[in-house]
Amino acid sequence: MENFIVSARKYRPSTFDMVVGQTSITNTLKSAIRNKHLTQAYLFCGPRGVGKTTCARIFAKTINCSNITSNIEACDQCESCLSFNSMRSFNIHELDAASNNKADDIRSLTDQVRIPPQIGRYSIYIIDEVHMLSQSAFNAFLKTLEEPPAHAIFILATTEKHKIIPTILSRCQIFDFNRIKIEDIVGRLMYVANNEGIVAEEEALHVIAQKADGALRDALSIFDQIVSLSGKKITYRDVLENLNVLDSEYYFKIIDAALRSDISSVLLTFNEILEKGFDASNFLSGLNSHLRNLLISRDEVTLSLLETTPAIRQRYSRQMKSCTEEFLFKALDAGSNADISFRASKNPRFHVELFLILLCRLNNESAPGLSEKKNSDLIPEESKKEDDFRLPSRSEIIRESEITAPGQPGKHEAARTINRIGDPERPSKSFSIKDIISDGKNQPENNEKAADGVSGSHLPASGQTTAPEPFTVEAFEKAWNDFMDELKGEGTRIISMFKSIRTEVDNDHIIRLHLDNAAQKDLFVQNYKQKLLKFLSDRFDAGDIDIESVVDASESNEILYSDEQKYNYLVSKYPQLKEIKKAFNLDLT
Repeated sequence: MENFIVSARKYRPSTFDMVVGQTSITNTLKSAIRNKHLTQAYLFCGPRGVGKTTCARIFAKTINCSNITSNIEACDQCESCLSFNSMRSFNIHELDAASNNKADDIRSLTDQVRIPPQIGRYSIYIIDEVHMLSQSAFNAFLKTLEEPPAHAIFILATTEKHKIIPTILSRCQIFDFNRIKIEDIVGRLMYVANNEGIVAEEEALHVIAQKADGALRDALSIFDQIVSLSGKKITYRDVLENLNVLDSEYYFKIIDAALRSDISSVLLTFNEILEKGFDASNFLSGLNSHLRNLLISRDEVTLSLLETTPAIRQRYSRQMKSCTEEFLFKALDAGSNADISFRASKNPRFHVELFLILLCRLNNESAPGLSEKKNSDLIPEESKKEDDFRLPSRSEIIRESEITAPGQPGKHEAARTINRIGDPERPSKSFSIKDIISDGKNQPENNEKAADGVSGSHLPASGQTTAPEPFTVEAFEKAWNDFMDELKGEGTRIISMFKSIRTEVDNDHIIRLHLDNAAQKDLFVQNYKQKLLKFLSDRFDAGDIDIESVVDASESNEILYSDEQKYNYLVSKYPQLKEIKKAFNLDLT
C-alpha cells in the first residue's frame, strides 16, 4: 500500500516563486541575496500556516546554492541543494523552541555555532516558535545573536511576536507575514486539485478557503479531509455538510423575507437553521456579514472587497437593488447591537428572533416618505370623503395667522377654537400664538414646519390637554412642577437647582424667580429661560408672560470657610473622622 502524503507537505513550496500570498517578503529576501546584504538574524512572524518556516528553508537553501539562477532561485542541482532536498544537509539546522526552551539547550546551540560549514558558505539555524524560550534562555542567546561568527545566520519564526523580549527584537530584521487572501488560497487549491485529478466546484473551494481563515496549511488539511469523504469530485453541498457550514442561501432567503416584512417566513427559516444543529451565535454573525456584503455591493469600487465567487457577487448585486441605504444602515446597527448583547442574553433564541422581527419592521420604516412623516410627526391625511363642511387643518390656521396682522385676533381665536374642539382622528397639538406673531420675519415654509412640530423643541406630552388655560397662581404652580418633571433627564444637579428656586407671581403676569447665586442665574438665563417661556406660552391663555430672575442679596454674600474650619465642623458632627485622619495620616488639603 502506497504511503499517503498530506497535501501540505507534498505541495510545500520549494522556491520563492511558489510561495503563496507573501510577494513583498519573498521579493525583499531575493533582493538581499542579489545584493549580498545578509544580516546575522531574521525574525519571521505572523499567523499559523502562512509560510514562515517554508520561507526560512527556501532562504537557507538559496544562500548556500553554488549556482543561483538569474531569478535568484536555487538550482536544485549543486551538492548543497541535493543534500538539502534529501534532508541530509549539515549546514541547515532546525530547532523547535517549544521543546528545547531551556538555557542549557541554547548553550549547546551556541557551542555548535562555532563549527564552520562543510559545504557552502553559511550555517543557518532555524528556530521555530522562538517565543517559547524561557527568560534565561533568551538571556543566554543575546550575545551569540548579536555577534555570531561570520558563517552563522539565525532565522527565528514565531506566531506571537509580542512575547519576544525587546533586546531580541532589536537584533533582528523583522518580517511580518500576512494572512493569505481567499483568492490566493482558492487558486492554490485549484492547482492541487488539477494535479491530483480531482474535479472541484469553485464555490466549494471558496468555502474551504473561508474556513481556513487565511492559513494555507489549514486549507490543504481541510481539502484532504473533503477528498477522503467525496473522492475525486468535490461539490459545494459536500463541503457544507462535512464542515458544518451554514449555506449562504439561508441569508439571502431571510433578507428577502425581511424586505417583504414577512415575519412568519423569517422565524420559520431561523427555526429550520436551529433544527439542523447550527449555533444561533454563528448565525447572527453570518447574517451581519451578509448585511455588510450587501452594503459593499452598492458601489462597484468596493465590490472587490467581496471575497466570494462571481456568481455569489451577482446575487448580492441583485438583492442589493431591493434594499435602501437606510434599511442597510439600520439593519447593521441593530445587528451589531444584537451581537454585542448576545452573550448576556438568558434566552439566546428569543434574542435572535427579536432581532429578526426588527429587520422585518425596518423596511416599512425605510419606505419613501414614511420615515419623514414619523420623524416630523406630521398629521395624517384627512378623510377623502367629500363633506359639505370640513374643519380647517392646523397648518391652514397657522398659515392664515401669518397673513393676518397682529391687531386682528379673529384668526387666533379660530386656532384656539380648533384646539378646543380637537380632531378625533388624530392627536391634537398646542401652538403658541405669541411665538407665531414674533416669528413673522421667517419664511412661510419655515413657519409651517414649526407649526407642524418639525422644528419645535417642545411637544406636549401624550394625553395632555392642549387648550390654553387661564393664568392663575395655582395653575402656574402646577405648570412649574410639570416643567421640572420634563427636566428629569437633565441630571440631579439641575433638578436640585430648580427645586431650590423660589417663585413669585405678580398680577401683571410677571414671574420672579429667586435664585441662590449668580452662577445659577447665568445657567438659568442661558439654557432654560426661553424653554420655560415657551412652555408657559403654550399652556396659558396669556401672551404677555415675562420672567425675571433675581439673586437674593442675602444669599449672594456667601461666607468662605477655610479647610481647617470645615474640618472642625465635620469633627464636631462626626467624631470618628478625627480617628480616621490619624489612622491614615491624611492632610486637610
